[in-house]
Amino acid sequence: MSEDFNMSMRKFLKQVGVTSQQAIEEAFRKEGNTEGKQFKAHMTLTVDGVDLEHVVTGTIKG
Repeated sequence: MSEDFNMSMRKFLKQVGVTSQQAIEEAFRKEGNTEGKQFKAHMTLTVDGVDLEHVVTGTIKG
């Protein structure tokens, strides 16, 4: 893969990470007291024009 590809992919993944964390934090603040609770999380990544559907699942503890 080219250096341009690697840089653009890393930039995209950084944006995904930062904006996703902000969205999760905001949702938890709005939810109120989540201490001691667990929440199942799912992230699906697709790329238009490429046969890709990547699913990541996990648990977020309040």
